[in-house]
Amino acid sequence: MKVRYSYLPQQFEKADDLWEQLKDFVKTGDFTLGQPLKEFENSFAKLIGTKFAVGVNSGTDAIKLPLKALGIQKGDEVITAANTFVATVGAINELGAKIVFVDCDDTFCMNTNLIEEKITEKTKAIVPVHFTGYMTNMNKIMEIAKKHDLIIVEDACQSILGAIDNKNAGTWSEAGAFSLHPLKNINVWSDGGVITTNNEDLYKKLCLFRNHGLSTRDTVDILGYNSRLDTFQAVVGNWLLPQAKDIANKRIEHANYLDSKLSLINQIKIPPRPNNYKIVYHLYIVFAENRDGLIKHCLEKGIDAKIHYPIPMYRQNALKYLGYKEGDFPVTDSHTKKIITFPCDQHLTKDQLDYIIDTVREFYN
Repeated sequence: MKVRYSYLPQQFEKADDLWEQLKDFVKTGDFTLGQPLKEFENSFAKLIGTKFAVGVNSGTDAIKLPLKALGIQKGDEVITAANTFVATVGAINELGAKIVFVDCDDTFCMNTNLIEEKITEKTKAIVPVHFTGYMTNMNKIMEIAKKHDLIIVEDACQSILGAIDNKNAGTWSEAGAFSLHPLKNINVWSDGGVITTNNEDLYKKLCLFRNHGLSTRDTVDILGYNSRLDTFQAVVGNWLLPQAKDIANKRIEHANYLDSKLSLINQIKIPPRPNNYKIVYHLYIVFAENRDGLIKHCLEKGIDAKIHYPIPMYRQNALKYLGYKEGDFPVTDSHTKKIITFPCDQHLTKDQLDYIIDTVREFYN
């Protein structure tokens, strides 16, 4: 049996109505900051639970632009997670700010107990990464930020509709950043991103920043960026967004089923599942003994298992200038040797989930 990782062919397999909508849209010529984009932003804000949403060209810019708009500049220090994807650190780096890493815990998110020891007089912001569909402990983050007068921008690119105590990712802080990359839970046909906020002044500034700083066709109020979400992609987003809650719920259902069966295998350890967290499983990751042998076995059996990520960000060549060395973030390092990601998306069948379970059991037996 084949258990593929990318579900995109199924995601848009039955989309005749979407094709008709796209044909109608093309006739309008409303390609830049068009009406479908405004509709998408309003719907996204309502879904997440904020007053405003701003469509931008990527999840990376969804992190970068609010940091810029909130005053982060060259020489400032920004704290983030050592096990994140490159987009998080790329966004910080583009502003000339210094990246300061904090180790994760077994929820794959930043260990908030380690943050305060990294704060200096140059620290200006924290970018918690709601990695894999978990959420960082935002109650603790908010306390720390208030105590030290720090900006928070949530990297919620992997956690649309993730929540703590029914409060969604992207609603806790000054701004939340989401990705619409094709492999995200809510996706479009290209790169794309969304920024959420309840701050009207920040919203207005973000609208300027994403469109060259233009307040009118001929008036440049600030020097901004070319970071608009294409209206064409917003049409795709409008078609998919009504399915967002069902997609999240199906992924949760599949993850719970995998948990219930894989937890019976002694060599597999299920990560913590806090009762007050809604985990949306952009990635379904468990800890495995002899991980390298298991992933090889799974691939041979047709299961597209993966590792997110085999080389920690702080040890990548591009970040050697920060001066970190192997062992500085021991939990992040240990995860690279133990974690394995299995397909868990909404399109999988029970037979496919059972095949994953049986294949893992077969390997250890």
